Amino acid sequence: MLNVLEPEGLYPDTALEDRIFAGGARVLQGRARASLAEVPDALCAEADALMTLRMAVPADQLARFPKLRAVVRMGVGYDRVDRAECARRGITVCNIPDYGTEEVADHAIALVLALRRGLALHHDAQRATPPAAWGVIDTPLVRRLSVQRFGILGLGRIGTAVALRAKAFGFDVVFFDPLRPNGAERAIGVRRAASLEELLAQSDVLSIHAPLTRGTRGMVGAAELALLPAGAVVVNTARGPIMDLDALEAALRTGRIAGAGLDVIPVEPPVEPVPALLRAYRARESWLDGRLIITPHSAFHTPEAWDDIRLKSAETMRDVLLRGLATNVIPPDAD
Repeated sequence: MLNVLEPEGLYPDTALEDRIFAGGARVLQGRARASLAEVPDALCAEADALMTLRMAVPADQLARFPKLRAVVRMGVGYDRVDRAECARRGITVCNIPDYGTEEVADHAIALVLALRRGLALHHDAQRATPPAAWGVIDTPLVRRLSVQRFGILGLGRIGTAVALRAKAFGFDVVFFDPLRPNGAERAIGVRRAASLEELLAQSDVLSIHAPLTRGTRGMVGAAELALLPAGAVVVNTARGPIMDLDALEAALRTGRIAGAGLDVIPVEPPVEPVPALLRAYRARESWLDGRLIITPHSAFHTPEAWDDIRLKSAETMRDVLLRGLATNVIPPDAD
C-alpha cells in the first residue's frame, strides 16, 4: 500500500480519501502548522506522495522525501512548488484547476461593482464621524457599467467565468491571453486584444486572472498602469506578485487609477516592511476612502469550495499515483 502524506492535518478524518483510494493508498496525516520542516523525518521517509494546501514545497524539503513520486498542490496556483527540482527527481506535480471557479469569479465581479457603484465609498462616508451629507459623492469611480470596457488578463477557467458575468452586467468585454487558441473569444462572445498594451489602453476595468509564472511576475507595473484610461479600476484575484503594489499606490495617489480591489498581495500574510499602500489602507488615510478594498486571499472560499478541494485533490492523486493517468499534471516547462 502506498502512503500519501497530508502534512497539514486539514481534515478530522480520512474517510473520503480512503473511499477514493479504495485500498490502493492510505493517508498519513501530519500536524505541521507553518512548513514541511515541522514534519518528522520518519514520516517523510514513508511518503510516496504529498498533498499540500498552504505549504511551500522547496528543494531542501524535497530532499527529505526519498520515495516521493507525486505532489498534488490542493489549489490552482503551483508557484510555491519547486517544479524544477521535482522534475529532476522524477516527481509528478499536479494542481486542482477546477475548484473555486465560481467563487473567485463572483468575488472579482463583486469588487468591481463595489467600486464602480460607489458602495464602499458611500458606506464609509455614512459611518464617518460626523456622517457625510445625505447625498451622492462626486467621484470618477462611479460610472454606468455599459459604457465601460472590461479588460481581462488571462482567459482561463476563472477568466472565462468573469467574462460571462461581466457581459451579463452590460460591460464590453475584451481579453488578452496568448495561450488561448483562436476562436476562444467567439465561443463566449467577447473580443481579443492582440497584446497586453492593446488590452490596457482600452480597459476601464482591468481584472487579473493569470497564473504566477516567470513571465507574469511583475507583469503589471508603473508602465502598464500608465496605459490604462484615466479613472480606471484594477482588480487582482489571481496572485499578488503579478502587480507592483508601489506602482499601484503611486497611480492611486495621482488619481490616474480611481480604485482597486485586491484579494492577493505579494507577501501573504504581510510582513515588515509592510508595503506603503497597505499601511495607508490600514491607517484609513482619507485619500483612499472608498477607493481600495482588500480581502485576505478569501475569494475562493465557500464551504462548497472547501469540499471540492478535498474531493478533487484525492481524485487527482488517485488518478496519478494509482492509475498512471496525467490528470491535472503541470508540465515542467509550464512557465
